Amino acid sequence: MTGKEILHKMKEKVGLGSSAGDTGKGKSKMSKHITHGFSLVKGKSNHAMEDYVFAEFKQFEGRELGLFAIFDGHLSHVIPDYLKSHLFENILNEPDFWSEPEIAIRRAYRITDATILEKAVDLGKGGSTAVTAILIDCHTLVVANVGDSRAVICKKGVAKQLSVDHEPSSEREIIENKGGFVSNFAGDVPRVDGQLAVSRAFGDKSLKEHLSSEPDVFKEIIDDDTQFVILASDGIWKVMSNQEAVDAMKNIKDARSAAKHLTEAALSKKSSDDISCIVLRFQ
Repeated sequence: MTGKEILHKMKEKVGLGSSAGDTGKGKSKMSKHITHGFSLVKGKSNHAMEDYVFAEFKQFEGRELGLFAIFDGHLSHVIPDYLKSHLFENILNEPDFWSEPEIAIRRAYRITDATILEKAVDLGKGGSTAVTAILIDCHTLVVANVGDSRAVICKKGVAKQLSVDHEPSSEREIIENKGGFVSNFAGDVPRVDGQLAVSRAFGDKSLKEHLSSEPDVFKEIIDDDTQFVILASDGIWKVMSNQEAVDAMKNIKDARSAAKHLTEAALSKKSSDDISCIVLRFQ
């Protein structure tokens, strides 16, 4: 086995992915019916892959947590790499995580962003969107996001979005009240201060005065109707609706195969962005 193959096996085992063509899988120890798989495909840009995934089941304080995230960087891969290593650590260090997970996640997002800004000299001027999902004891799912990476749950074949796309056009008033502006040039998407195509993100120190890192947080109970959850970067959502994504892989039982099929479906629809997705299956 080559060194590259050994590295890939190690990354797959711990559920980390950041390079073109990465896939991986894992499963819950609490329930044999709950599995996850992920897939990443580099886009057509001439910069390095800027999407990262984190997917892992772990025992924590005597209970099981499923930790899942998509980090989609811009201007650099450094900040999504930092988030992959530190965001969940900060969340789980919050003293009220078990009693008030939504409050703990909001606080950890703010603390993480503040640290990134303090380390801007080392981490650079870029930023990253994020969507995170924490599955608590195979029963409660808590989703949070900043930016346009998205979480979608499927129950009885029907897609339901569990996150908010933070787009400059929808938060124009907030941005303008902070002294910023939203550009809307012909042939381009709306951008904060003519630069960033999302209105919330980690990092981006030069825009932070007009840019939020406050997440939207949602709680969802996993019941017998729940089939799977998709977390994905905008490389999928630019070319597929929530229901199209659900329909594309709903009959694929293996979670990793489902994630790989979803990335391939986005490519077939001419997605040119970096693509990353995680599929969390409950049946």
